[in-house]
Amino acid sequence: QVQLVESGGGLVQAGGSLRLSCAASRSIFSIDTMGWYRQAPGKQRELVAAITSGGSTNYADSVKGRFTISRDSAKNTVFLQMNSLKREDTAVYYCNAQYMLAVLKNEDWGQGTQVTVSS
Repeated sequence: QVQLVESGGGLVQAGGSLRLSCAASRSIFSIDTMGWYRQAPGKQRELVAAITSGGSTNYADSVKGRFTISRDSAKNTVFLQMNSLKREDTAVYYCNAQYMLAVLKNEDWGQGTQVTVSS
């Protein structure tokens, strides 16, 4: 199991920036994929951005060019830099880790951090 602790959420005006952090309890190179998901009220949880152990990244179309996922392997931490924030980015953001346990795919979630973008 991987414990994930998010931080960095808060209230920001539209057009502003925030950086989220997700600290993992073990080496992120042992985790196949780490990602950020978000869930707005009344909506399903959706993938925002992900990074693989090999460094490949992918983003939701709605955040491309505005958000950047990165990592600091020495600190076992993954970041989500969010720029040019919009009201529709308001949601609870969750960190996710996906990895193999023997032959089974496993995943763990952080507790979530609230991001609120005001107009």
